[in-house]
Amino acid sequence: MSIRRLPEHLVNRIAAGEVVERPASALKEIVENALDAGARRIAVRLSGGGLDRVEVSDDGCGMDSAEIALALERHATSKLPDDAIENVSTLGFRGEALPSIASVARLSIDSRPRGGDGWNRTVDNGAVVSEGPAALPPGTRVVMEQLFARVPARRKFLRSSKSEYAACMDAVRRLAMAHPSVAFSLEHDGRRVLGVQEGDSREDRVAALTDRALVDNHVIVSLEREGVRLSGVASIPTYHRGVGDHQFLFVNGRPVRDRLLVGAVRAAYADMLARDRHPVVALFIDMPPLEVDVNVHPAKTEVRFRDPALVRGMIVSGLRRALDAEGFRAVQHADPAALSAWKSEPISPTPIGAMPIFEAANAGAPPSPALFADRRTSFFTPPPQARAEPAAAPAPEGQSFPLGVARGQVARTYIVAEAEDGLVIVDQHAAHERLTLERMRRAMEGQGVASQALLLPEVVELDEPACDRLETRVAELREFGLELERFGPSAMLVRAVPALLGQADAQGLVTDLADDLAAYDSALSLRERLDLVAATMACHGSVRAGRILSVTEMNALLREMEVTPRSGQCNHGRPTWVKLGHGDIEKLFGRK
Repeated sequence: MSIRRLPEHLVNRIAAGEVVERPASALKEIVENALDAGARRIAVRLSGGGLDRVEVSDDGCGMDSAEIALALERHATSKLPDDAIENVSTLGFRGEALPSIASVARLSIDSRPRGGDGWNRTVDNGAVVSEGPAALPPGTRVVMEQLFARVPARRKFLRSSKSEYAACMDAVRRLAMAHPSVAFSLEHDGRRVLGVQEGDSREDRVAALTDRALVDNHVIVSLEREGVRLSGVASIPTYHRGVGDHQFLFVNGRPVRDRLLVGAVRAAYADMLARDRHPVVALFIDMPPLEVDVNVHPAKTEVRFRDPALVRGMIVSGLRRALDAEGFRAVQHADPAALSAWKSEPISPTPIGAMPIFEAANAGAPPSPALFADRRTSFFTPPPQARAEPAAAPAPEGQSFPLGVARGQVARTYIVAEAEDGLVIVDQHAAHERLTLERMRRAMEGQGVASQALLLPEVVELDEPACDRLETRVAELREFGLELERFGPSAMLVRAVPALLGQADAQGLVTDLADDLAAYDSALSLRERLDLVAATMACHGSVRAGRILSVTEMNALLREMEVTPRSGQCNHGRPTWVKLGHGDIEKLFGRK
């Protein structure tokens, strides 16, 4: 086997494969260069999803002709003043982006420094085809055309123009989110699709680039520890998405896709969201450059922390603190789809005085009792049905409660309460499920959960692997007041259940615990496993839908929700209450 030196054009194409995977990756490198150049305004124009043309214009410091020529050479950069690559404070630093792009596309650079003349240099797949003076305002304009046009083996692996456009949009969105002091605009095939102004607050910038509804459904995250600062915004648990593409994570202003950070976000929302739902978050980590290695991936999308446990703990505790501070808050707007489902009853064209019942009355003939009986559902309210309740003083009308005062129960499932600013509807099972979980947590922090011994121990039959999983967790379950004992190869004996759960179904509780441990045990830490056990137990011990509650019980539930953290959502991420504002009610009746 003979060894040969590869030609330079082939070396450049191989290097391009590490940096330029698709139009979005090239666009990301060019925009990062503009940010490092101190740009305050960046304009991006795409054609054909970036497959045909990518143009980036900025008002940064600009370059003269010699600097443009040097920038197109491999491993040439202005962003490393010395050899300390571990002390990187800029976004781009490898010196490979521009020459790599120029080796697989037609790349044209026009640039003008302040107080100098403009210059253009065009490179077509590694060969310089033209250069000379150029007229443009101070700054730089980079145009990339026909990416991989001469590399058909790479071109055929690119996706459709719509898919490539979506990837470009995501790259610009993430960079714009990380730099709220810079104005960004994006045009695709002549149509403006994104525009944000410089000087936005971080919250406004995140909402503008994700969903405007986040403005009313977010919490502010702020935490500083050992020289590391965590900031950003996160959605309340009841405002979530079906996919995790609205989780934006940044380290020192650099967008990253790091499994450690994503796992920390999932852990923070562990008992507040269903497994298939994802929060909307934008978290920014600022730390000394020496504490993070950004040189572990050619595209700089992954990082390595010197102290990963510190970063993970900060994300979990920072999100938890911010969410706990919101108490019982839930999504504050009524679902438009639910409101649109309300239909007004058609108004009868017949005047009331002309209806048969009134015609009979006007004719002097008294209406028959059968007529009243037939029409009482339409015209008359049946006499109220009394219901025995414990004697208790009604809630003071002059006192204001955030969740209002209970007025009744609908379908034996929903509590209807009247608040100062609207109508509150509470899912009694979901709300009590969260309250029970928080009680168990407080008990665990104290003396542990009290257990209630069963008069007759109950035998729960399971398959042998399920019994094995439960047997290994007997000590953990005992901390929650659940006492289990192995009873043969395929059965567990339940001797006591948590006193907080009351008359819980031991059979269903143990079966669900075994299923949960089978699904998540190996993937969760001890703390997360304990939270999972507590959530499962709370579900079995909460007030069920279908149970009739007295007014006193309803008000007691509302008052406890108001002082319990995270009571705005159940253990599975569903909202426990919604509010129908006075304005929404007026719209339903055509008053607005």
